Amino acid sequence: MSGGRSFGIVALLCLLAGAVQAGLKSSPVPPGPVFPVFTGPAQVHAACDEGIEAANAAVKDLEKRPGGKGWLRAYDDINALFEDKAGAIYLLSHVHPEKAIRDATEACERRWQDFSTTLAQNETLYRAAKATTPADAIDRQFLKTTLEAFEDAGVSLPAVPRARAKAILDRINELSQTFDKNIRDAATLLPFADAELAGVPEAVWKNNKRDGQGRVLLGLDSPSYTPVMQDATSAATRERMWRAKTDEGGAPNLKLLAEIGQLRLEYARLFGARSYADFLLKRRMAGTPEAADRFLSDVHAAVQAREKSEVEELRAAKAQHLGTPLAATRIERWDVSFYTERVKRARYSVDQNAFKPYFPPQQSLALVMRIIEKTMGVRYELMPENKPWHREVQTWVVSEAAGGKPIATLYVDLYPREGKYNHAAVWSFRGGSIATGRVPQAALVVNFDRAGLTLDELETLLHEFGHAVHSNLSATRYSSQAGTSTLRDFVEAPSQMLEEWVYSRAVLDLMQEVCPGCKRVPDELLAQAVKARHYGKGIRYARQNLYAAFDLGLHTAEAPEPMALWARMEGATPLGHVPGTMFPAGFSHVAGGYAASYYGYLWSEVIAADLRTAFAKDKLSPTVGKRYRQIVLGNGGQLPPDVLLRQFLGRETNAKAFFAELKP
Repeated sequence: MSGGRSFGIVALLCLLAGAVQAGLKSSPVPPGPVFPVFTGPAQVHAACDEGIEAANAAVKDLEKRPGGKGWLRAYDDINALFEDKAGAIYLLSHVHPEKAIRDATEACERRWQDFSTTLAQNETLYRAAKATTPADAIDRQFLKTTLEAFEDAGVSLPAVPRARAKAILDRINELSQTFDKNIRDAATLLPFADAELAGVPEAVWKNNKRDGQGRVLLGLDSPSYTPVMQDATSAATRERMWRAKTDEGGAPNLKLLAEIGQLRLEYARLFGARSYADFLLKRRMAGTPEAADRFLSDVHAAVQAREKSEVEELRAAKAQHLGTPLAATRIERWDVSFYTERVKRARYSVDQNAFKPYFPPQQSLALVMRIIEKTMGVRYELMPENKPWHREVQTWVVSEAAGGKPIATLYVDLYPREGKYNHAAVWSFRGGSIATGRVPQAALVVNFDRAGLTLDELETLLHEFGHAVHSNLSATRYSSQAGTSTLRDFVEAPSQMLEEWVYSRAVLDLMQEVCPGCKRVPDELLAQAVKARHYGKGIRYARQNLYAAFDLGLHTAEAPEPMALWARMEGATPLGHVPGTMFPAGFSHVAGGYAASYYGYLWSEVIAADLRTAFAKDKLSPTVGKRYRQIVLGNGGQLPPDVLLRQFLGRETNAKAFFAELKP
């Protein structure tokens, strides 16, 4: 999952929402404020009280100041104060190992949400903003988004609908928070007899806890789920695991999502919009739901035949494997990963598990950091004693390679544990500002197998690290526009661009620089992976297209009941819908900040493919990397995406590279 930066006083304030120590010198202190360490709920409550009191006082001071020169800077100071007081709170709700502290931070989040929605409807500040004249293009963009945020929060509505708008935003935040909590705190454990795990590498399960009957207990975290789905020879085992994962959140979350959908529709209609998608997309690159739908239709047309062909290939592989007649063989959803891997192994002689010995987690992190060091002129330094919320959390200082100036802090949380966010994301909880010398801070949260990463997992690490780099290397004037504070249908592109780097020999050879003792990935293994990388794209992109279409469909003028809509849409796919399953109950992107914007993942992939063309000759080019850092990453959201792309590429962006990659 992407992680993006959803902080800022202009929107819903809920976070979304994935090196070797030897030879590195530890930095004495990380730049920016020290991350707060809470030992109990009382400390959280006290910090919350102090933070909100300070923020309210700052707002009162700003209300005394008329618009004009310097007002935008002063307004941005409110965002900076919010991030400093609330940023860690939002992160800890997802990662702190103690439930009591997570509960306390979630309660604090709701108070900050009230602060945010109240501020966004502040008529005094809105008038001051309207009276402000921007000095240049950066000021114009900041003023534009600031005014739009005030207006989209309801500041111009009459008193009664304005109050209702605030109540809706606060309620949606509460519901989406509960939605995520239901998934995170479920701590689902499935018992399996050893024989039921035949085919799954023993390293995945042999040291796990067991129940009273001696059965292995497996959670739904990626290091457990993915190997079972790819390697378990028992279809019943795969089915149990798949159903549990698909039903994460359960029936309670279906009710929450339905209520969220109705509230969003009501909110949009307060502003005269036909639907929530219409209301929201006017601020996106797509512009309208119709444009997003047309784009999804184009993607569907490009992958439809390929998806059907791949499903038939998997069906043939299953029939051969089980010795059943092809006509009587059906591919189930829990078969897809398993038979995709079998086809890849048979056709391309590539096994994802074969990569694990070459990519130990810590050394893989070092590899990814080295890629950024070589291309973007920075270095990463570990602070081994700084572990703010768990003993395994790492604190890294990001510094300029030339001169050694510290410019950012990155926290890394690599391994799964109970109560932790169980996917992959980056929380960019503190935006930088060159005007004030403010340095960015972010947290990369993933859940990897300690035994090693597959090539797919290394790709995930690169993706999430792309978000971290976007945050850490931001060089914007205002903190409100820093890093990933850009349009939702652009924010994934810088991360998606890096995913293809895992197939580069030159890139993977950097592992020997950071870990001389690590084995080099054999040329033949990498060559086979390169050949196999496009296999399965029909099914994968069709699935992403379905997610995006469902999200848009959920936010139409009808605001349909989520489960009924999903069953109908999934039922129309080649693999159909499995009755009784409830995927929307775990679709936290839609319950949270990607509402009516999930199409942005595919939209961003188009941009990412075009960005990669600049690195076609050399993925590690420091010359291209410097330009990319300065133009695309450094500018964050202070210039529109189309401007950044035009400046970096030297032309208008296009979809040629993306659709070329979709061809069989």
